[in-house]
Amino acid sequence: MLETTDLTPRIGVEVRLDKETLLSGSQAPALRELLVERGVLVIRDAGLSDDEQRAFAQTMGQVRLGHAHEKGENGLLKITYFIGTFFWHMDGTYEEVPPFATVLTPRVLSPTGGQTEFANTYAAFEDLPKDEQAYLSTLQVLHTMQASMMPAVPQPTWEQVKSWIDFPARTHPLVWRHASGRRSLVLSSSSSHVVGMHPAEARELLNRLIAHATQPKYVYRHEWRMGDLLMWDNTGTMHRVRPYDEACGRRLHRFSLAGEEPITAVA
Repeated sequence: MLETTDLTPRIGVEVRLDKETLLSGSQAPALRELLVERGVLVIRDAGLSDDEQRAFAQTMGQVRLGHAHEKGENGLLKITYFIGTFFWHMDGTYEEVPPFATVLTPRVLSPTGGQTEFANTYAAFEDLPKDEQAYLSTLQVLHTMQASMMPAVPQPTWEQVKSWIDFPARTHPLVWRHASGRRSLVLSSSSSHVVGMHPAEARELLNRLIAHATQPKYVYRHEWRMGDLLMWDNTGTMHRVRPYDEACGRRLHRFSLAGEEPITAVA
């Protein structure tokens, strides 16, 4: 039996495990179940090296080796300063099968700011009225890099705009029907518009849903400490980092786990 403490009523759980047990993989099935149930796992004072972090990630799923737009080695990505991460988003919306989860540890922390927030998109969907759930389940949303970056860079150069336009776009259902039978909202800063809907109406709808899904009752804010190990379910949460000074050198290391089902997994 895992020793756990819920971090908020609707999202996040702290797990107490020693490093040897963590790396053995003996608790991986229980941790995966808890991850999908609570959205975010936190293990304080884990103190893992990069190799140990990779070994832990491999007990939880298949480590992704990265894509062309990511810089990393053997699956390790070093998170420094990327302005798009300051807005609520879900990773991998440009892919048919988004990453399942991400494992994150801090290497350099910012003296102020730099917390990471997570919003439970399972709970946000489940709390909507049944008739709205049914309506939203009929909608498709186009995800683009320019939609993600325009709020972060309001006066881009032509080179920046061209690089965003050249990035692959993808259409996903607004509601993910998971193979488990549960459903969650597919929301992200990359959401450009609802297919077939007037742009103004679509923007109003998407903004309203993001505001709904990021109410305090659905959100966990993580205050980073050195030695932390944090893992989140990318298929059932959104996340963002809170503002901090770029000059501080804040750096976190992450391993992402390969996705296991497309958003259209269940008809």
